[in-house]
Amino acid sequence: MTNTSWLGPPIDVRPLFARQQAAFIDLLQGFGAIQWAQPTVCPGWDVKDVAAHVLGDHIGRLSRHRDGYTALRPRADEPFPSFLDRINDEWVTAARRLSSRLLIDQLTVFGTQIAKFWQAADLHALGDPVSWAGPGPAPTWLDAARDFSEYWTHHQQICEATGTAGLTNPEYLGPVLDTFMRALPHTLRHTTDPEGTVFQMTVTGPAGGEWTCARGADGWRLQRQPAPHPAARVELDADTAWRLCTRGITPEHAAGHARVSGDKHLAAAALQIVSIIWSPPLRTP
Repeated sequence: MTNTSWLGPPIDVRPLFARQQAAFIDLLQGFGAIQWAQPTVCPGWDVKDVAAHVLGDHIGRLSRHRDGYTALRPRADEPFPSFLDRINDEWVTAARRLSSRLLIDQLTVFGTQIAKFWQAADLHALGDPVSWAGPGPAPTWLDAARDFSEYWTHHQQICEATGTAGLTNPEYLGPVLDTFMRALPHTLRHTTDPEGTVFQMTVTGPAGGEWTCARGADGWRLQRQPAPHPAARVELDADTAWRLCTRGITPEHAAGHARVSGDKHLAAAALQIVSIIWSPPLRTP
């Protein structure tokens, strides 16, 4: 079996899916025409478009991983992020034919199925790669956490577009940040620091924590504890951290809100972290 211990200890987000889905439906049911039409940080997409994108994610996940059905693949020489941008735009354009009522109905049905799908999953099985964490097969716990963090991010984008409260309490934001930080070993892969070098990322606040990456003979390995003498340390507040990881802000903007000590080059490399499938310009997590 492929060794994925370099990703750090598993995260179990399965109990959170049903609660997030219920909160998402409750949020959408309170919207009128003005809220549905509000622009979001996803270029060209309003609130209804982002909600439709979530529905597309539900349907794609269930079709591929529950039902074993894959109909769409990248074109010849089409990079995977570009492929995702294209099919996401195609789906959202088609979904504009749906009324908001019908969209909520479909999100309710398929969101419930998503929660059941993940609740039954074997967290320790290996599946498809989570590209921002590495090219090899990923454990199911990381795929589930990636899925949850995406739903949370879209939920938050809609809340911010409509001026409503998001799910930023530690119950939700804590696992999301923990998921995003699993990108650190992959982020640092091109650094030339010698074996034994240690980097520490600290996120402040009740949803935060400390993540340590140590350079070994075969690359960087993530741990969930502080390091006594890291070569570099970056401290971010939780709001800056999740926006950086989803490219809601640039690394340069995040650096302006960070406390950095030690090796500035290593710290700068860590601030390039991306915990979504992304290609500029940002389309959607």
